[in-house]
Amino acid sequence: MRQYLEAKAEYPDALLLFRMGDFYELFFEDAQRAALDLELTLTSRDKDKGDDAIPMAGFPHHAAASYISRLIEQGHKVAICDQMEDPRQAKGLVKRAITRVVTSGTALEDEVLDARRNNFLAALVAVPDDTAEPAPGDDRASCYGLAAIDVSTGECSALQTADLPELIETIDRLGVTELLHATDLEPGVVRKISLL
Repeated sequence: MRQYLEAKAEYPDALLLFRMGDFYELFFEDAQRAALDLELTLTSRDKDKGDDAIPMAGFPHHAAASYISRLIEQGHKVAICDQMEDPRQAKGLVKRAITRVVTSGTALEDEVLDARRNNFLAALVAVPDDTAEPAPGDDRASCYGLAAIDVSTGECSALQTADLPELIETIDRLGVTELLHATDLEPGVVRKISLL
């Protein structure tokens, strides 16, 4: 469990799939969430501990793509922790490491992707416009930078604009599935984009 907790600490906002032999297991709140969302049987580790038993749910590793796609479709971020050595040859605990983090914009599984459209991951930042003289006390950006990539095809797109409607139209036209934005982006801009 120490290995699991260390891996989970790296990505606390993701559901952690922890490879144990032929299965991916989830523990604690991740197990409860996955059991509900994937209709898995929720069991527990250390059942003899009663109320202190650790909730657990899992599925066979060969079915991972299907389960991952279902989690992504439900809006989850998934961290995959794999065995890094053959358990039969390991001395002590099998070495494990997070090998991949999957989000809606980074998914490569056929079950998640739609062959008829791109799957763009985009990043948005406020860009100072050196040509414009800001009004006194106005520290807002007068320009935005947008970069988008479809990691499944390698297709890229970029835009720098001061025209908010153009920015919103571009995000909508690209069909961005996941948008990362700078924390200093104006709340009004974030609200308008989140309505897409």
